[in-house]
Amino acid sequence: MKVWIDGAVIDGEDARVPVTDHGLLYGDGVFEGLRVYGGRVFRIGAHLDRLRISARAIGLALPAGLRAIVEETVAASGLADAYVRLIVTRGSGALGVDPTTCAEPRVICIVDRVELYSDEVLARGLDMVTVSVRRAQPDALESRVKSLNYLTSVLAKREAVLRGADEALLLNGAGRVAEAAVANVFAVRGGVLLTPPAIDGALEGITRSAVCELAREVGVEVRETSLARIDLLAAEEVFLTGTGARIVPVRSLDGEPIGPVPGPLTKRLSEAFRALVGAPAAG
Repeated sequence: MKVWIDGAVIDGEDARVPVTDHGLLYGDGVFEGLRVYGGRVFRIGAHLDRLRISARAIGLALPAGLRAIVEETVAASGLADAYVRLIVTRGSGALGVDPTTCAEPRVICIVDRVELYSDEVLARGLDMVTVSVRRAQPDALESRVKSLNYLTSVLAKREAVLRGADEALLLNGAGRVAEAAVANVFAVRGGVLLTPPAIDGALEGITRSAVCELAREVGVEVRETSLARIDLLAAEEVFLTGTGARIVPVRSLDGEPIGPVPGPLTKRLSEAFRALVGAPAAG
């Protein structure tokens, strides 16, 4: 693992963050997860645009040179295929939530390998359960802001694992599908690809956007529409997308089986995505 912090790239075990950093104390900051394929960072421009929107939403001024920091850290890692976590905290400040006590933001860039699911799980498909944790409404906590406070996702994932599942399905306060713990949700019904809109609590994922583009290129209709749990149970196929996960089929929801794994469209889109990024086949 290589980490860029305080102006230099160092080994991960040598990286240190002051205990007065407001990112640590209060989750005050934003981040992006990016993927490296064949030595190239996938859609880095889109990720940095989303980071800027998140930062603007919380009133955090981003330092210059973030793209160069990512590219420098990736090069130092020597990894052709890797995961990148780009973090910008509010910086060090006084105890107390007042962000104006922080003199300047702190940038941290981590590059390492990541495996969210084992090859066995990817081959058989995910078992997903609807968890009790709910995605907050946009007027309480905007899901499109990738803040350092991921407690909702942490608790959702914890509940899913404790219940013997691989992944969590989060609903919003209205009972509509928001997303998985750290991934977007897609369902296929009648040959149409469906995914929840951001207003229902879904992140505007970079991989999600790429999958929608690929589907449209092969003539598949794509709709952003509100979904209920029953829509997933009625679907021919369900899969998740995310920077870390890429495209992952779901084989069951709350113990009920969902279609073949992988379904024909899931398989087709997975192959198209691997061709797009130049990644090797999973497993």
